Amino acid sequence: MSTAAIAGPVRANEHRRLAWGRILAWVVMGAIMLTTLFPLYWILRTALSSNSSLYGGATSWLPTDWNTGSFARVFGIQAGKEALAEGGSGQSIDFWRYLGNSIVVATLVTVGQVFFSACAAYAFSRLKWKGRDLVYGLFLGGLMVPAIFTFLPNFVLIKQLGLIDTLLGISLPTMLMTPFAVFFLRQFFMNVPVELEEAALLDGSSKIGNFFRLILPMSAAPIATISLLTFISSWNDYFWPLMVSYSENSRVLTVGLGVFRSQTPSTGPDWAGLMAAALVAAVPMLVLFALSAKRIVNSIGFSGIK
Repeated sequence: MSTAAIAGPVRANEHRRLAWGRILAWVVMGAIMLTTLFPLYWILRTALSSNSSLYGGATSWLPTDWNTGSFARVFGIQAGKEALAEGGSGQSIDFWRYLGNSIVVATLVTVGQVFFSACAAYAFSRLKWKGRDLVYGLFLGGLMVPAIFTFLPNFVLIKQLGLIDTLLGISLPTMLMTPFAVFFLRQFFMNVPVELEEAALLDGSSKIGNFFRLILPMSAAPIATISLLTFISSWNDYFWPLMVSYSENSRVLTVGLGVFRSQTPSTGPDWAGLMAAALVAAVPMLVLFALSAKRIVNSIGFSGIK
């Protein structure tokens, strides 16, 4: 028997095994996607249901007594009597104010944290000074300190600064830099060839000029990634804004949802309204993540310059 005759069945078997492996991989991936997206679907199903009919149709996979009254209650465009008739509390939340406060806080935290973290990361990766590695190691030790341990000192500091119940008071503790952001950006900066900076210095540039004209433009992908992660983290923060904000003037969306949840009518929690509010609050993050997903995947591996 010739070699070609033997190689034919072998390649066919390998192709068959590869096909079955690919099918199995797609099945597992599909199961993971369904498991991940199911809570989002159930939130949408609950939001589009009538609050009074949720308990009777708890086993239904489709919205029960389909209506959009829950979204009307969230946006404050439903009358009190109509809201009570649909199982709501009759009290609306100042959704647009909370949304605007969340955008302001998340933007302040993201811009400040990414900029100052990039400056620190550049200093740790490029500048040579005595004790640099020791300071960097101590700085990274902050990753092992739980955030809950810093709440009380931060609260005392914000109170002494007179920033209680302000958007700046909510933003300030995380607006400068974090160990993770510094570590993340430093790893990428170290992959940028030193020769590029040396050539720029010979052309008359300075260290600061290299940072703004060379390093930052070349680091667009990791900076976009850490910006998105920081924005999402600030957007979802709840406990710290709850400690600092006492009025609607500084109340962010996550705290506002908690207030909406506490306005429990006599018939029980307004689950439809709460799920509608949670869905609306999640939409900006879903859109932002969808637009930045490709950039995040490309930068996670710290590919550097090719």
